[in-house]
Amino acid sequence: MAEEKTYLELSEADGGSHKFYEVIVKNTELIIRYGRIGDSGRVQSKVYPSPEKAQAEAKKKINEKLKGGYEVAIMGVRQKRKITRRAVASSASSAKQAPILWKFKSQSSAFGIFIDANRCWVGNQSGEVFALNHQGKVINQFQLPDGVKCLVADDAWIYAGCDDGNVYDLTGKLPRLAYKIDENVDIFWLDIKDGLLAVSDANGGLTTIDHDDESQWTRLSQGNSGWMVRCDSDGVYHGHSGGVTMYSNQEGRVLWHQKTKGAVLFGWQEASTVYAGASDRKVYSFSKKGEAGAVYSCHDSVYSCAATVDGKYLFAGDSSSSLYCFQDSGELLWKLGTGCGSALSMQFFDNHIYIVTTDGTLACIDASPNAIAAAQEGNVPQATVIKAPNQKGIAPSAELQLAAPDEVAQGVIVECYREGSKLRIRAVSPGYNPNWKVQFPRDIRIEGDRYWVQELRESGSGGFYRAFGDIKKLVD
Repeated sequence: MAEEKTYLELSEADGGSHKFYEVIVKNTELIIRYGRIGDSGRVQSKVYPSPEKAQAEAKKKINEKLKGGYEVAIMGVRQKRKITRRAVASSASSAKQAPILWKFKSQSSAFGIFIDANRCWVGNQSGEVFALNHQGKVINQFQLPDGVKCLVADDAWIYAGCDDGNVYDLTGKLPRLAYKIDENVDIFWLDIKDGLLAVSDANGGLTTIDHDDESQWTRLSQGNSGWMVRCDSDGVYHGHSGGVTMYSNQEGRVLWHQKTKGAVLFGWQEASTVYAGASDRKVYSFSKKGEAGAVYSCHDSVYSCAATVDGKYLFAGDSSSSLYCFQDSGELLWKLGTGCGSALSMQFFDNHIYIVTTDGTLACIDASPNAIAAAQEGNVPQATVIKAPNQKGIAPSAELQLAAPDEVAQGVIVECYREGSKLRIRAVSPGYNPNWKVQFPRDIRIEGDRYWVQELRESGSGGFYRAFGDIKKLVD
């Protein structure tokens, strides 16, 4: 039987949806390709018992899309829609040089950073994500389909939010599609707490999505350009051009709002305080009950900020490639230059400041009192410069390896089942609640299939499991 193709597009004005959906029937195989117009998209395939059943399922899917506003189109006529990227300016600092121990050159402007006891992560606008040890050696590398907006951690999981509208789980050997955000949402920033994803966008909107990729609520804030979102067990803190707004996790109810004179460009949180770096050269602090705290004055627009766990010190990076350290009262303790561009994101960890910059550098800075005092006198160490590997990293894939017989007993077995129009995952192995759903990559779910998962971990709030580590296909 000859191959049959049907190509559909949905393209709305004023920044609405701009996506395609292609249905291909090859004898008994049904292939679905979908994504943003101009991209290669994602591919799913399934083999049916007969050509007639494959044709029937194809017709059903096509009709569903036509009812949803898609139209038959010719591939290539409509062009790829531009993605909003943060416009940043950076000038050299006149301050003395910070004591940088090592610099990793990722080769593209970088916003994504996450530091823990084992790894230093950086993600750049070329879609590259590198994991380094604390000496700057690359130990892992991924290549995502589009620019990395941010890297965030949720317990043991680390996620990358990308310009392609997807959020990828990086905890296994392969990047896996964890959340697929609506095409209408132009991602600016995101954060995750116990599987609940919060996404801020260009219009100042805030959307939350649960562990099973179901949208919970959407709110439009009092400003636009939502470059800050931080989550904890009490709520979501959203920074935008009109200030900082806190919403409740479950209902999206406004709990408090505080205005800032400048537009919020970056946000940070610790246990009892949220911080908002703004375009009016200040970092604002608020208690998590909404009370205004100290205001920290910099000399240029604040692109990033971070605090020590106890909140005793606050660090900030401005558009003039300067770093600042303040006491919690607001007093400026020191100012030094980065020497490698403006810090677009930062994190303090184990007496070091880690920054990612406009020129794509991940820098490790010695923040100990002795090192800072020496730097203020003009004495800094010779920084080790590490170049990015020439080879490409591991790309996301819907392909799965087969689980070896000796692996099965060491992991957990889950299965995919249909619940209405949704494909869900539940545990099959003994010792797990079969009524709890499992947070699991979307693009590898096939009804009736079983999978080997390295670990299942109960969510912090209970009620569902989260797949952790490698995933393989199980063949009975």
